[in-house]
Amino acid sequence: MKEKVVLAYSGGLDTSVILKWLIEKDYEVIAFVADVGQADNFEECRKKALLLGASKVIIADLKKEFVENYVFKAIMGNAVYEGRYLLGTALARPLIAMKQIEAAVSEGANCVAHGATGKGNDQVRFELCYYALKPDIKVIAPWKDREFLERFKGRTDLLKYAAEKNIPVKASIDKPYSEDDNLMHISHEAGILEDPMYTARKSILEKMVMPQDAPDKETRLAIHFKNGVPVKLINKEDGTIKEDAYQMYVYLNELAGKNGIGLLDMVENRFVGIKSRGVYETPAATVLHIAHMDLEGVAMDREVMRLRNMLTPKFSELIYYGFWFSPEMDFLMAAIEKSQELIDGSVHLCLYKGNVIIEGRESPSSLYNKELSSMDIEGGFDQTDSKGFIRINAIRLMAHRAIIEACKKR
Repeated sequence: MKEKVVLAYSGGLDTSVILKWLIEKDYEVIAFVADVGQADNFEECRKKALLLGASKVIIADLKKEFVENYVFKAIMGNAVYEGRYLLGTALARPLIAMKQIEAAVSEGANCVAHGATGKGNDQVRFELCYYALKPDIKVIAPWKDREFLERFKGRTDLLKYAAEKNIPVKASIDKPYSEDDNLMHISHEAGILEDPMYTARKSILEKMVMPQDAPDKETRLAIHFKNGVPVKLINKEDGTIKEDAYQMYVYLNELAGKNGIGLLDMVENRFVGIKSRGVYETPAATVLHIAHMDLEGVAMDREVMRLRNMLTPKFSELIYYGFWFSPEMDFLMAAIEKSQELIDGSVHLCLYKGNVIIEGRESPSSLYNKELSSMDIEGGFDQTDSKGFIRINAIRLMAHRAIIEACKKR
């Protein structure tokens, strides 16, 4: 019997060529298609995989799980890689890998395959997740296979092979760059974008408009959180209410995108040590990230926030590098979830031409005390106590100055 392999299949040029190549290598190929909210025609994808010789096509609807168990977890932990990137691609990979492994187990396949290159992050993310979930799995990564690399030097060889094997290929002259699309974001990289001075113009955008092209009209929202997780969105302009996580996210993507929110153009450091330039559109997550951080300001204890903020860069790095299923991630996630137990309440904000403007916040667990902090109300504590507080904190500063002055006299 032929050895079975479950291939992470997108229907694009690379994975279509890989599917056919695996069949030539005498594998039985099961195509696994993950629906994480990308704008694809999944029925066309199914037909194409079967046409190329796949024995079976599995299309998994993962959108709701992606929002609830991955996107919202990242929002809880304020995950931002290198201070800017909201991790849209990185967050989808562990979910896809997990479901691919589950498919391999249910189909009796001892191999999984992916089409990620040997220069990027995705190869690491997929394979670390595979091994973490099923240590005995056999991983086939054609772009790291010597025989495959000798046959396919680049896109020209892929297109030539596609023509020889009658693999349908969509023309992509209008998009001389690569994209990764999901519910959280769409990324654009490679091709013409490899020139860091090339300006990404509005023709590249798919989930949003340029801020300068957004309507000259404010959109006001209220976003409610429970334990650090968004649970309700209210459009204060027309009264629309969304409480289902998936529907809320889709709706906020649309609103934020129309208002030109979520554009990022940056050069980042890949895990493998190469710098890459990416242009990202992340409308809804940008709004939720800003709103969540604002609510923490009123509801999170200062020292808890300091500790959590020490963990956030590592949390973001683990997501980016592909260590979602790791003991260190389990530890960090437990700490982050603990920190969010009192992050309840609502944030009121305004969307306007690329800006997310906070207009107010309220929380039943608010630590803000108006009387204690007021400059106009006496009370809360004896202000004369501040004299001793300052003197104690000044002791080391005065000692340091004394040493400097003594050294000057030598």
